[in-house]
Amino acid sequence: MIQFNSDFWAIIIGGSSGFGLATAEKLAKHGMNLCIVHRDRRGAMSRITPEFEKLKSTGVNVLTLNLDALSADGRTKVLDMLKDELGDTGKVRMVLHAVAFGNLKLLAPYHASGTPKSTREKIAKETEISAEVIEQIVQKGFEDGSESLYTLVDPPEYNNRQFLEEDDFSRTIHAMGSNIVEWVQDIFHRKFFADDARVLSLTSEGNSVAWRGYAAVAAAKAVLESVSRAMAVEFAPYGIRSNVIQAGVTDTAALQAIPGNRHIKANAALRNPFGRLTTPVDVANVIFLLCMDEAAWINGALICADGGERIA
Repeated sequence: MIQFNSDFWAIIIGGSSGFGLATAEKLAKHGMNLCIVHRDRRGAMSRITPEFEKLKSTGVNVLTLNLDALSADGRTKVLDMLKDELGDTGKVRMVLHAVAFGNLKLLAPYHASGTPKSTREKIAKETEISAEVIEQIVQKGFEDGSESLYTLVDPPEYNNRQFLEEDDFSRTIHAMGSNIVEWVQDIFHRKFFADDARVLSLTSEGNSVAWRGYAAVAAAKAVLESVSRAMAVEFAPYGIRSNVIQAGVTDTAALQAIPGNRHIKANAALRNPFGRLTTPVDVANVIFLLCMDEAAWINGALICADGGERIA
């Protein structure tokens, strides 16, 4: 089995669940030391702590810090503590920015088209079943996993009382867009990076497809992809590669917070060539490959890890 240099460390920003945790699990199995930064409430730690203990049981060094990764103070605390862990020989091989902190308000009040209801009524006219019964059947089937019924189900309920404002955009763009640059700059100035290092971040199909309630996050993803390309050019002379991974629709806590997520998942599962959603493990496996020596010539790329979902 492939094992990384025992002096290598991965910094995972947002590593207590989803893509971040799956990546930590994958890298730990292959000998990568871990510095996991996360922001979780005390009540969630009963789920998270056992996962961190599993990581430690693999034999790698694991530093976990529950603090605000988006603040300068939080970042300084992490890197000060990591300095002691690195010692004289430790180096940061990989940085993964997997923060999911964005505003999901609408831009304008949602106006339902009535298409699902109209379709159900048309079916009712051609059968002896009432539109109300058809609605119940469709809803029950959708809840039981029949993705193909999503166009007949009533649209999601959206909050038509609160809408995106300037501060919503700025906070989201910083958290999920430009914050990665602050981390990379500080790690670079402290000379923590290995001679051949990888900076990775996560985007989604929402970077080019308009999902209701996703406008601020989509703007952040556009910024993220832009700064990743800039880092790929400006840090390359120092041996740092920067790439973005576009994950397919994945049933994570972040996706579940998006209005209409069930419809998004159903659509994705139906058009994916493999007939299923992407999993965090699928994406973690790609991140693992990008950490290998053989991936050194991949720089400034947007890599789709979606099973072909985007082209179907």
